[in-house]
Amino acid sequence: MSSTEIPVQYRPGSRPDDDGARRPSSSDRGTRSSTEDDGRRRKLDYPGAPEPLPVPVIDNHTHLDMRDGLVQVSVAAALDAAEAVGVKGAVQVGCDLESSRFTVAALELDRRLLGAVALHPNDAPELAARGALECALAEIERLAAHPRVRAIGETGLDYFRTAESGLADQRYSFRRHIDLAKRLGLALQIHDRDAHADVVATLQAEGAPERVVLHCFSGDADLARICNANGWYMSFAGTVTFKNAHDIRAALTVADPQLVLVETDAPFLTPHPHRGRPNASYMVPYTVRSMAELLAKDLGLLGAELAANTEAVYGSWG
Repeated sequence: MSSTEIPVQYRPGSRPDDDGARRPSSSDRGTRSSTEDDGRRRKLDYPGAPEPLPVPVIDNHTHLDMRDGLVQVSVAAALDAAEAVGVKGAVQVGCDLESSRFTVAALELDRRLLGAVALHPNDAPELAARGALECALAEIERLAAHPRVRAIGETGLDYFRTAESGLADQRYSFRRHIDLAKRLGLALQIHDRDAHADVVATLQAEGAPERVVLHCFSGDADLARICNANGWYMSFAGTVTFKNAHDIRAALTVADPQLVLVETDAPFLTPHPHRGRPNASYMVPYTVRSMAELLAKDLGLLGAELAANTEAVYGSWG
């Protein structure tokens, strides 16, 4: 049975003794670490559900195939929990061949999903070293032909985890993904970690697709102004709620409201007050409320803007 079909009961706040719960094994692919970077053990139970949003929004970036927590969650269960709190759909994002194949399979299971497929920048050097990068890119193009795949992503540049020796392959892969998005008329979802200047330079040199999204926006107000000038979308994750995220919050305050999106990047980046615990699309309301408070904007108005912006990028979920 595939991980898209596992019939496990899932509800926010689930504990180890709930029906269907089991501890992750080391063999579970895509299982998030049970410890923090500093070695402390994480709480692996899902937080309780937030108060529903008054206007439904979309989780612009999630990884339903990546395991976290004490319960293995089916696609339908995750989306049911999200819909119950005003998150009416999601973009399921691939970041390698296996997760991109999962994405296409998941799109057949639930109409509340649209998809994105790509090779993560950190995987490009390894694929190139094995002589497998071109074949992998060709398969991504085949998977992108599915009518509910609406973006190429996540692709981009990551100077945090890739050594200098791998950067040329990473940049080449990014350029190939940009070309693919333009040829297929799809949006481009960008992973940008410690590489803001080169991401911008590459987009400008190659010619950006019509719709560009900086996923999990991690820049400052200056980068937000560059996005405003180019019409590039900025997708804010739970990081905007973190106490030390001053630059990200400053960026949100200057971002063009018509270019702002919201996401989880689940199972990562769980918003305050549950930082470090398992994340899922049902947690989006915490981030949206934090954004509305920062912007001094009516929650319903912000939700309507986010929903309209998301459909402007990806089209209809119908």
